[in-house]
Amino acid sequence: MPLTDTAIRNAKPAKKPRRMFDSRGLYVEVAPSGGKWFRLKYRFEGKEKRLSLGVYPDVSLKEARNRRDEMRRQIANGIDPGEQRKAMKAAQSNRDGNSFEVVAREWFAKNEPVWSHSHSSKTIRRLERDIFPWLGGRPISEITPPELLKIIQKIENRGTIETAHRAMQNCGQVFRFAVASGRAERDPTNDLRGALSPVKGGHFAAVTEPDEVGALLRILDGYRGSPIVAAALKLAPLVFVRPGELRTALWADIDFENAEWRYFVKKTESHHIAPLASQAIAILKELHPITQYSEYVFVGARSPKRPMSDNAILAAMRRMEIPKDQMSGHGFRAMARTILDEVLEYPPAIIEHQLAHAVKDVHGRAYNRTKHLPQRKAMMQAWADYLDKLRLSS
Repeated sequence: MPLTDTAIRNAKPAKKPRRMFDSRGLYVEVAPSGGKWFRLKYRFEGKEKRLSLGVYPDVSLKEARNRRDEMRRQIANGIDPGEQRKAMKAAQSNRDGNSFEVVAREWFAKNEPVWSHSHSSKTIRRLERDIFPWLGGRPISEITPPELLKIIQKIENRGTIETAHRAMQNCGQVFRFAVASGRAERDPTNDLRGALSPVKGGHFAAVTEPDEVGALLRILDGYRGSPIVAAALKLAPLVFVRPGELRTALWADIDFENAEWRYFVKKTESHHIAPLASQAIAILKELHPITQYSEYVFVGARSPKRPMSDNAILAAMRRMEIPKDQMSGHGFRAMARTILDEVLEYPPAIIEHQLAHAVKDVHGRAYNRTKHLPQRKAMMQAWADYLDKLRLSS
């Protein structure tokens, strides 16, 4: 007689497992602990086999019968349902083991020993923040070029073009590692060449690896020429303004009391407020007695009525044997933009405002000069403190 839900629900456990049969091989096994399992008894190729169909009441009697009927259809078609289930589990396990994140972490572990600490930490952070949340669980062999591009464009749309290109490069390296280890057939990044916006200002040489930044700062601190140029070299990485804006800075624009530098940006034809960290204020106060006779903070060597030469900082770096393909005057901006985003993880909008870029809102209006000012003040102090740590590291 077929089972009923009431009979199963009221079934009491015994000292030994007991079976309550339904029909066509389906039965309920009641364990001494009280647990109740639906099982299917069947024969395949002359051998008697059993297969679990779920636990009651999570699986209802009706659902157990549906599963039984599906298993019996497989048997009729020459398929052993037990072996079929094992094959499906193995396939899923293989898919999970070949997910993008699993392969990427294998690739990272293989290369980390030969990378610098800063490079390895930035690489894995970039993958964990921008790639894994969306592609980490996907089988690497199934990821398509459009799918990958959609994720990379999330980074690009933040305004961090350089980071987007680096993320694409890292993904390409992971895919090629997967191809080499037999877990993917091709690298989809090859189909995405030219799909991202080009990196603006890429011709300006810049140091963007933290450990290299520390070494650069120590070299700049060692400058023994003009105290005016020495101050400019120390201030440049702290404020990361455009070279022309730095050398033409006016004492009248420096607000020591509020720790701000207010000036007009010719490139965007707008006023800008640059918060000054305590380290920047200290440099300016030390320089003030030397150049206070001029309107210019960094007065020229030939005339107090003219600012420092536009070649002064570059010439000083070359005398200290800093190669032109390693660092430029404009490179301090790229250095700050990259590390503030990738290492210190500040919002791109705040970084763009600090760079005095022509940032606009959703209506196309330029943001005012005080936008994000409290956040930018905190960021600039954190940036200065971070540079101090890099300077002292060895």
